[in-house]
Amino acid sequence: MNLQLLQNLFKTHKETALYGRYIFSQHLKPLIKKHSDDFLIETIGQSVLGENISVIKIGSGKTKILMWSQMHGNESTTTKAVLDLCNLFNDSSENEIKSILKACTIAIIPMLNPDGAKAYTRLNANEIDLNRDAQDLSQPESVALRTFFNKFKPDFCFNLHGQRTIFSAGNINKPATVSFLAPAQDEACTVTDNRKIAMAIIVKMNKNLQLQIPKQVGIYDDAFNINCVGDTFQSYNVPTVLFEAGHFEGDYNREVVREYIFQSLLIAIHYIASDQLDGEGYEDYFKIPENEKRFYDIIIRNAKLKLGNKEQILDIAIQYQETLVDNELKFIPKVEQISDLKHFFGHNEIDAEEKTVLNSNKKNIAEGNENDFVYIGNEIFSIIL
Repeated sequence: MNLQLLQNLFKTHKETALYGRYIFSQHLKPLIKKHSDDFLIETIGQSVLGENISVIKIGSGKTKILMWSQMHGNESTTTKAVLDLCNLFNDSSENEIKSILKACTIAIIPMLNPDGAKAYTRLNANEIDLNRDAQDLSQPESVALRTFFNKFKPDFCFNLHGQRTIFSAGNINKPATVSFLAPAQDEACTVTDNRKIAMAIIVKMNKNLQLQIPKQVGIYDDAFNINCVGDTFQSYNVPTVLFEAGHFEGDYNREVVREYIFQSLLIAIHYIASDQLDGEGYEDYFKIPENEKRFYDIIIRNAKLKLGNKEQILDIAIQYQETLVDNELKFIPKVEQISDLKHFFGHNEIDAEEKTVLNSNKKNIAEGNENDFVYIGNEIFSIIL
């Protein structure tokens, strides 16, 4: 699928009812109802607090693809993208889309952790990370996913997540806008035939992304953890791909990245539908840089600071804390680190030019401070979004 087609398909099928980062079950219910006349909708379980967990089944082909989003409740970008995808599959006028629906049956769980989504937290209502519950299956959400996995018997799995703004694509001044992983399936991280197929899918997606966000795609370390869902499903010899929606310049609502995820999902599904995957080309997976933690949201460089009885020229790192305030998501600036940060990058950088930097109370700035603005010399600088 060429880039212009991918961009046009997103533009014409974007789900306008979804926007921003705070997406929970009340946003999804009318959309699931909208699609119920055209797709098979099933309730596969309930959350700790009794919210239904739904799956949307699309297509009639023999190749089965299972994807799930918002396993972590505060990772909503991929949820927006899969609903965009549902709109596309509901309008199958494009021949390439028709071919996908004939070749594949796609099962989408748009929100596995509705309680965490409502509270805007990574964990479920019992404060359990569902992505570390693949063996214990101690939570109803984990049981719902595993039970459906066993029943559906997928040929491929897509594990859909979001990542923080701290990640760089390697050790360079480029954010990890999209990241992937072909999870390990054993302690030795063996590059099995199964993993080669997952890697080849990632290579295909990466080629498209490099046309738009060069050097802004990363991969995660593949250290094996059988408690993670992706590692577990990979160990069952089901090619599994982890997707991570990351940061693009100024895109704190993750609307730009939403399109990159949409494109990547569509490329992966089309590749699966139109080819006999054997892992060919997987070697290029190892050319994708591994993510590193090299970014802060803001760095104030060359700040004059009084530490004890001594003045020093240092850098100030500020990170936004994503916090629900009266059911609205706020990005609250917090001083994370004061140090020599020459090995780190800021999504936004301010040069203090060795002027004194004070907090909003005109006091010495300190780690842990939360401020909407700072004083640099005699000037006020806003640091809110």
